[in-house]
Amino acid sequence: MRIAVDAMGGDFAPDAIVEGVLMAAAEVPEQVTIVLVGKQATIQALLNAHGAESVANIELVNADDVIGMSEHPTKALSQKPNSSIGVGFKLLKEKNVNAFCSAGNTGAMHVGALFSIKSIEGVLRPCIAGFVPQITGGYAVMLDIGANADCKPEMMAQFGEIGSIYAQYTFGIERPRVVLMNIGSEEQKGSLVAQAAHQLLKDNRRINFVGNIEGGDFFAGKADVIVTDGFTGNTMFKLGESFYRMAEQRGIHDDFLDKTNYESVGGSPILGVNGNVIIAHGISSPLAIKNMISLAVRQVESNAYTKIAQALN
Repeated sequence: MRIAVDAMGGDFAPDAIVEGVLMAAAEVPEQVTIVLVGKQATIQALLNAHGAESVANIELVNADDVIGMSEHPTKALSQKPNSSIGVGFKLLKEKNVNAFCSAGNTGAMHVGALFSIKSIEGVLRPCIAGFVPQITGGYAVMLDIGANADCKPEMMAQFGEIGSIYAQYTFGIERPRVVLMNIGSEEQKGSLVAQAAHQLLKDNRRINFVGNIEGGDFFAGKADVIVTDGFTGNTMFKLGESFYRMAEQRGIHDDFLDKTNYESVGGSPILGVNGNVIIAHGISSPLAIKNMISLAVRQVESNAYTKIAQALN
């Protein structure tokens, strides 16, 4: 198994990326190789500084350019084919790696996935999934958390099916409970889009739809898959992540609140594309990068994206 990591993506790249990769390299199964993509001389100098001139399960692939965090995704990808993101997607498309991870420009990662490995046939819109800790243990998969701010009911209904398959194969949940985020638990509540999405989810016999939940149930352990539009999902997900920072600032230490820290999982997969693509926070620390790589390994082992393709075909 080969996991490609964008060494140049993120606010603290390449230093934090290289450090996180070294942490991961010491823990991943022996059959896993981490492929660092970026300016090879810079990466090698950092490895040397950490006393890791040559690590058996780390490889370097050179990429001369970098796509900045504020650059226009489509324009940057077309003008910088030899950027670390461009080269990473080339490796993924040609199946030289099994997954590609980056803390760089989110838009470029999303567009790069659509242009290179492309959407799974039948997927209306690929989405980004986040992991919401549950007070009962484990995480719920929430989608979409930002790729599609405006969603049609059919898209949200499909998110429920995609998320259910992902939760089943990546987390081993036999019949994931699928819920719709809404302003009330009653079936008739919510916007016209939410009401229509509710009916479509309810009618889908391939998933275990258990109804609506409200914001107060976000962490309550009532769901394994939370369906929402990208605008609502992004807002709620980032609010949830803020709890850890507030607790830390107030000197509060709690095992559950620690799980709301973005570092605990480290990344968010793009679901609905023909491959494994994981996006991390721009502010990612070495710990976040290490955990992102662990998520990538688990996702490759699950083969979830092929299961999604089989289900939709």
